[in-house]
Amino acid sequence: MPLPRPASGTARWWVVGILGGSVMVGFIVWFALASANALEAVVTTYDVKSDSEMSVGYDVHRPDGAAVRCTIEAQDVRHGRVGTVTDDVPAGAESVHREVTVRTSARAVTGVVSSCVRVP
Repeated sequence: MPLPRPASGTARWWVVGILGGSVMVGFIVWFALASANALEAVVTTYDVKSDSEMSVGYDVHRPDGAAVRCTIEAQDVRHGRVGTVTDDVPAGAESVHREVTVRTSARAVTGVVSSCVRVP
């Protein structure tokens, strides 16, 4: 017995459904892969030592223990950058705590990790 032919005009909806489903599956796969390789840095402490120096403590969480380079900024009351330092974190444990000293051009009130990237 042959399969019945779809009604005319329904082929377009089949194509739209298949393309939409493919896009959603692609997005889910991309999100899962991006989350699995996520690199996270969280500031745990900061201490203003003087008008020209502050100390920032932060934790780096990396799934595969790869070497990373983090940029730490000291900011003033207007969230303007008054100091910056780059910290190279060697490969090792998946989670590591780091302490850095940031020299500033004016009194800082907070420290932030502006970026962390993997180093080859």
